[in-house]
Amino acid sequence: MSFSATTLMAFLSDCAQPQTKRDIARSFGIKGGEDRIALKKILKELESAGRIIKHPGGTYSLPEGLPSVTVIEVTEIDIDGDVLAKPVEDFGKDVRIEIKPEKKGHAALREKDRVMAALKKRSDGVYEAKVLKRLDDAKGRILGLVVRQGDNYILEPANKKIRKTFDIPQNDLSGASEGDMVVGELQTSRGLRREKVRVMEVIGHADDPRAISLLSLSEVGLRVEFPQLVLDSTKDMSVPALGKREDLRRIPLITIDGADARDFDDAVFAERVEGGYHLIVAIADVSYYVLPDSPLDREAYLRGNSTYFPDRVLPMLPEALSNDLCSLRPKEDRACLAAHLWINEGGQLLRHKFVRALMRSHARCTYEQVQAARDGQKDEVTDVLYDDVIRPLYDVFKILDRAREKRGALDLEIPERQILVNEDGEMTGVQPRKRLDAHKLIEEFMILANVAAAEALEAKQAPCIYRVHEPPKADRLHSASEFIQGFGMSLPKAQNISPAQLNGILKKSAGLDYGHLIHEVLLRTQSQARYSPENVGHYGLALKKYAHFTSPIRRYADLLVHRSLVEAYGLGPGGLTDGEKVRLQEMAEQISTCERTSIEAERNAVDRFTASYLSEKVGATFSGRISGVTRFGLFVTLDETGADGIVPIKSLADDYYVHDEQRHALIGRRKRHIFRLGAQVMVQLLEADSLTGSTVFELSGHKKGADIDGFQEPKKFQQRDEKSKEKRQRKNYKGGKKGRGKPKKK
Repeated sequence: MSFSATTLMAFLSDCAQPQTKRDIARSFGIKGGEDRIALKKILKELESAGRIIKHPGGTYSLPEGLPSVTVIEVTEIDIDGDVLAKPVEDFGKDVRIEIKPEKKGHAALREKDRVMAALKKRSDGVYEAKVLKRLDDAKGRILGLVVRQGDNYILEPANKKIRKTFDIPQNDLSGASEGDMVVGELQTSRGLRREKVRVMEVIGHADDPRAISLLSLSEVGLRVEFPQLVLDSTKDMSVPALGKREDLRRIPLITIDGADARDFDDAVFAERVEGGYHLIVAIADVSYYVLPDSPLDREAYLRGNSTYFPDRVLPMLPEALSNDLCSLRPKEDRACLAAHLWINEGGQLLRHKFVRALMRSHARCTYEQVQAARDGQKDEVTDVLYDDVIRPLYDVFKILDRAREKRGALDLEIPERQILVNEDGEMTGVQPRKRLDAHKLIEEFMILANVAAAEALEAKQAPCIYRVHEPPKADRLHSASEFIQGFGMSLPKAQNISPAQLNGILKKSAGLDYGHLIHEVLLRTQSQARYSPENVGHYGLALKKYAHFTSPIRRYADLLVHRSLVEAYGLGPGGLTDGEKVRLQEMAEQISTCERTSIEAERNAVDRFTASYLSEKVGATFSGRISGVTRFGLFVTLDETGADGIVPIKSLADDYYVHDEQRHALIGRRKRHIFRLGAQVMVQLLEADSLTGSTVFELSGHKKGADIDGFQEPKKFQQRDEKSKEKRQRKNYKGGKKGRGKPKKK
């Protein structure tokens, strides 16, 4: 029987009693010589690492639990938002680790992220982990606030996971002063009570709201400035001559974007033809300007995508391209890659053709402007365009919208909020982002073009970066199904549940008191979309083939799709190279990671802007909705601002609350108060920290009602509660016949 550290620990795990060195040697057939020396070495190494214990008398066993501090890897984020992990090292046993959230909620962790964590074992055998350090952070970089203490300076970290401060020697301030937000570099300071940092960069002053976005992008390592070599490479670029390009300049293509948009990378047109409609979706020809392995290309690949903050945009490409040559400005010639699309009256894509072309946008329109024209309020721009341009666009939208509903695309609405920022960069409020038919119109045109791009590449057996969205995991659906059954509904028992079947549940529950709960639970079953050279389809859109084609200005994935189309259809220079074809899997993973990083930075910036806005309202009461329920407390999203914060379970002092995973609720053992996912609550703001973006609440007035939801509990749960109540009553009495006897002393 061969032995190693892993097999030795597995052996000790199976042993009911501690084992001597002789017992271990006998079990592994070790009789002497080099094997015995190797066994002794392994035992010593495992003991030094704390992975086994040597007891008095020379016997060995596994520790009762995991080490108090160890490296863990995120394995899953479950339907309630709980972050689950496992030890990176093999300790010879399977354990469940739940990562404890911070004040502002769970850290922005993803599956396979690794952290150094402090572990604490609960009575049920589950470990709670407190994150001490993200191991994928830039080594030695610490962002924070410079604070003066007498004649000395310290750095107060912006990362809430770091629970200590750092000394800044006077000589290492590098021009920073009290109140500055800075990037610090950890210095060698062995033996000192507090570690030292040296200021590497001053981000801005804490009183300057414009520094919030800079702090949020710096902490995830995003690049603000473009290298000079990249900027220089754009100087001699210009719009190409027509040449072999198709001339679309007389076609009345228009752009439809938000009122605050600065770059316009897509233009649309539709006309009725025999048997259906002919559509044109024209996209800025970024692949003509950004050639493979050029300085521009290498920088765009590192960035992966543009990142959007409340007060600024961090672009993937320099402004010379994103706001000029690749922006489809009205009345100016621009190079484009155009998709000609033909559909029938049922919205079926009959055929498509991709061409390089030269176009001239006939108008720059906003969503609100186009929608107003549709509703009968035309202006001087839309009045001229309405009959020949805008009306056909809406006619096609109706067809595509019906087709979307027929194929069963998932109908989960995710409300978006817009942070309002003034000219000084200060947040002045928040409002829901309007969702007009004009938005949906452009969305459906883009989806159709994306489908066509994937089909076109497959027709040529050319490489493609797909936008994939896997179906929900079985365990998440099972958890959601158990919850929904409590309300008299059920998910199909089929192994593969279609988006249309989920839509059926959503429609059935719409308008009911608990409809928002069903929506929230089903939303949490969904996986995160990503990029991949392997096509597994897009579950949410109910599409078998889907690739991002329509935004190469701001997404590198789209640029790769453009290059593959150019190469596959012989459309000129800038096609996909052999080197890129070989590295496609690696590139897909890189741009998926960049996307997640941008999402994290955007979320952190919004948290900080919102916390800064709320910092002057500490003590005020707000209405909100419970957006997360864990054994550590409740997460609440405010109705007015969309701010997220935590209600620590220790603040619920009127009872002992238990986390009911099936109900997605905290339930008081004695008074049976129920705090359920999606429930409306009133909270008082206790803390709002603009440096970390954390917000802490306390429930206000919750003692007035036993069920905070305000609707009748499902019978399934009522019956379970009655059984639980009877069991507790029996426990509280002793002796005699049923219903008789003396109460136990408390």
